[in-house]
This record gives sequence, C-alpha cells and structure tokens, in this order.
Amino acid sequence: MNKLLAAIVAAAFSTGAFAQAAAPATPAAPAAPAAPAAPASAATPATPATPAAKQTQERKRVQAHKATKASKAKRAHAGKKPG
Repeated sequence: MNKLLAAIVAAAFSTGAFAQAAAPATPAAPAAPAAPAAPASAATPATPATPAAKQTQERKRVQAHKATKASKAKRAHAGKKPG
C-alpha cells in the first residue's frame, strides 16, 4: 500500500512538472524608451540667507560648541582624583 501511495504522489509531481514546461517560453518584448511628459523648466535660483539668519545660525553653532566643551571638561575633571 505504501508503494502504491508513493507511486501516485510521484506521478502527481512529475505530471505537474511536465505540465509547467510544456508551453514554450515567449521572449520578452523590448521596453519602449520613456519620454518625459513635459520638458523640465529651469530651476529658480535660491534666495540667499539674510544676515540675521546667518548670525543666528552662527550663534547656535557656537553655543552648542561651548556646551560640548563644558561637558567634556566636567567629565574630565570628575574623572581625576585628588592625590
């Protein structure tokens, strides 16, 4: 009985394999080159930053640097033991 079941299962697998390979493969059609729908317009130049904005950015950068420096100094000082 086991051999009969094994033969039926093997026949089902082989039938499925042959059924898939029976149709010849069709070659893929070449893709058409993409054409833009509308021509791209020229980019507008960016507006320069105002001096006040530049000063604010510089101030923020300096403050962040000072804060980092201070915290590094505190950590270094805390790590040293009096001796």
